[in-house]
Amino acid sequence: MELIYPAVIIILGCVALLLFLQWKNLRGPPCEGGWIPWFGAGFEFGKAPLEFIEKARIKHGPIFTVFAMGNRMTFVTEEEGVNVFLKAKEVDFKLAVQNPVYHTASIPKNVFLTMHEKLYTVMKEKLGTSNVYQFTGQLTEELHEQLENLGTHGTMDLSNLVRHLLYPVTVNVLFKKGLFPTNTKKSREFYQHFQVYDEGFEYGSQMPECLLRNWSKSKKWLLALLEKNMPEIKAYRSAKDNPMTFVQAMMDTIEMEKNEQKQPNYALLILWASLTNAVPVTFWTIAFILSHPSIYTTIMKDISSVFGTAGKDKIKVSEENLKKLLLIKWCVLESVRLRAPGVIARKLIKPVKILNYTVPSGDLLMLSPFWLHRNPKHFPEPELFKPERWKKADLEKHAFLDYFMAFGRGKNQCPGRWFALLKIQICVILIFYYYDCSLLDPLPKQSPLHLVGVQQPEGQCRIEFKRRK
Repeated sequence: MELIYPAVIIILGCVALLLFLQWKNLRGPPCEGGWIPWFGAGFEFGKAPLEFIEKARIKHGPIFTVFAMGNRMTFVTEEEGVNVFLKAKEVDFKLAVQNPVYHTASIPKNVFLTMHEKLYTVMKEKLGTSNVYQFTGQLTEELHEQLENLGTHGTMDLSNLVRHLLYPVTVNVLFKKGLFPTNTKKSREFYQHFQVYDEGFEYGSQMPECLLRNWSKSKKWLLALLEKNMPEIKAYRSAKDNPMTFVQAMMDTIEMEKNEQKQPNYALLILWASLTNAVPVTFWTIAFILSHPSIYTTIMKDISSVFGTAGKDKIKVSEENLKKLLLIKWCVLESVRLRAPGVIARKLIKPVKILNYTVPSGDLLMLSPFWLHRNPKHFPEPELFKPERWKKADLEKHAFLDYFMAFGRGKNQCPGRWFALLKIQICVILIFYYYDCSLLDPLPKQSPLHLVGVQQPEGQCRIEFKRRK
């Protein structure tokens, strides 16, 4: 009997140790959960999400969970977590975005999951590095038309100026020449509805449509416009060589899968994706350049060396021209780095271990490019606008800097990134070539509320422009 008690104690101790180790192995990351059921930390998180993420990182370390609005969002901020986010088989992109896609474009889960890979393949082919420069001539011509409409001089809010250039250019190039309304009243309607839809997209992706009356109205207006014009969009061929437009290739793929009733819905998704980030990136690129006189002076010298005296002739921008104007591309990428999306997401389909924590299946695994781009280990002097840092990127081989995540990485990188960069570069070149520009307001801060897409400016920033002679 005397030997039994020590044996029992040893066995119980081993069991307790085993349970402790098991608990430690299954322990999830520290959690910011709030005290209100379902809402969790939603109120505090929603007030200033970017600041909330950084405060939680400082408080909890490189991995932490935020419970808000019924969702568990586990954020990763250092190398090990980033590698899991990008490479692990346990993470899924489609499942992370299917609900936002349904809420914002009314595309059902089964249709989205069926069509995603096929449409992604088409987008990579049509907008990839081997084909993207075919859009150079169209983009240049369309921008010339819009710059003519701008007049010889004036003062505008820079965001509005960029919208008035890129909205019609993008619609006419990707969808159908002449699709963007030229009637003043109808074009004003488009601007208003798309701006409401875009600015409310983040809320619309999460909340019931019935709670967002104006946003829902604009969504339905845009869907009706695309549905009405779908026959013309599908039948359109350019007069020159009758190529299929990018959107036609997408619509054909959808039709082959017998989902043609959802063509306007996918067209809305394409419209939003092609404009929502391009507009603020163009805004920030122009604003940063004009706020740095030495960079602006160098860019104007480069433009004159390629095209001759600025403003003298109607110019055509080519692939070779763009290769000689690398500083502009560096400025675009540096603007993206500084104003990158607040978060990108994947969904865990199985538990995954990161550092000493086990993140459960069902969690949204979140990465913040905005804060990753401010890590001084990867980007020295991260708050400074330093386009020269992009000298180290092998842009000839279409490679970005390490830990630059604005377009995602791996198999789910944004397929339209090269088209967006091309469009923005040409826009910046033509504006500076034809107009002498100056900012009338200080460089604005970014909005503290934005998580989806490139950071929007907080408040207006007026630009004065005068046609060069």
